[in-house]
Amino acid sequence: MTTEVSGPLTGVRVIALAGMGPTPFASMLLADMGAEVVRVARPANRRGRALGQTEGMAPEHDLANRGVGTVEVDLKSPVGVDSVLRLAEAADVFIEGYRPGVAERLGLGPDTLLRCNPALVYARLTGYGQTGPLAQQAGHDINYVAQSGALHAMARAGEVPRPPINLLGDYAGGALAAAYGIVCAVLEARCSGRGQVIDAAMLDGVALLTAKLQGLRAAGRYSDEPGTNYLDSGAPFYDTYPCADGRYVAVGALEPDFYREFVSRLDVDFSEWPEQDDRTEWPRLRKLIAEAFAAKDRDEWARIFEGTDACVTPVLTFDEAAEHPHNVEREVFRRVGGVLHPNPAPRLGRTPAREPRPPVADVLDVDQLLSAWSAEPSPRAASRSARGTGGRSVQDGRSPIAPRSR
Repeated sequence: MTTEVSGPLTGVRVIALAGMGPTPFASMLLADMGAEVVRVARPANRRGRALGQTEGMAPEHDLANRGVGTVEVDLKSPVGVDSVLRLAEAADVFIEGYRPGVAERLGLGPDTLLRCNPALVYARLTGYGQTGPLAQQAGHDINYVAQSGALHAMARAGEVPRPPINLLGDYAGGALAAAYGIVCAVLEARCSGRGQVIDAAMLDGVALLTAKLQGLRAAGRYSDEPGTNYLDSGAPFYDTYPCADGRYVAVGALEPDFYREFVSRLDVDFSEWPEQDDRTEWPRLRKLIAEAFAAKDRDEWARIFEGTDACVTPVLTFDEAAEHPHNVEREVFRRVGGVLHPNPAPRLGRTPAREPRPPVADVLDVDQLLSAWSAEPSPRAASRSARGTGGRSVQDGRSPIAPRSR
């Protein structure tokens, strides 16, 4: 007999004030791993769109809200604020992504919530952080990545820096870092019975991602001139190249053994080619590699390099990635209701993440939700009570609430 599991964060309750960008993605990460996440959205406006729902997007397409329930609350109303306070009192985690001071003006700042619930983990996810001259300044992913210094490095030699969509600031430096901090704080609170405030800034998270580069710079092994280093398109054997059909391959043949394997399969006479690490010859080497790849279609090159250590990969579109045999076997993606979902990551062997399900537009009732939470204490709540530390009940991750439809 198998026992159904719904992730390692089963029993953790999360209240998240609706927002855009990193806040819903952090909520999705926690929900994927079993947390019961409830998003607090303002009542739908006249166009039927609540805060945090992307304009013009059907709910089932808003993947960052998968596994997340919704309550509609008017935060400008004392009744609405009281509803959120009651939810926070019964929760383990509270997430907000407003500019510093906004939550306090709403009556939902960390001092207020921690007085109601001393074990609460209060996460504040912003661009520039809660302190500093830029704390109140508006910005987007591109601004935080620029402020960290990382955007400067994302350019080919002599070209303008190119932002990596909004994957680096919003999601890697922001949401992932915030989710990591939340899990750390929840783990500590289970020992101490005390919550804390998390100041998660996208700027900080992106800066942290540059740690290895900072070490290389200090050692004199990384130039501040973009497009001249091994990993920033400076090296011709770590770059992308167009093929005869206009599609691309990615080459990562850094190590000498990999590089020898790479050039041996290009179907050219490379006896007169320059040495791999002769930087003065890199422009000529790049031209030779480009000419070689231009002779065949992308998929032909993929077959030539398949199963080798040459570190050459076809550059796939999203649809191609979903159909690639490796990704299919590992179930990297899953189609849910016709929508392509990336499956949760990383993979846990004993308490795997939840399977992706379509986001829903149904709205939960606050009173019913609180009633169900109070009726289902978790083993953790019972153990805390036995130690005399008090605290709230934490349910087992199942939500018995029957949502009311709009």
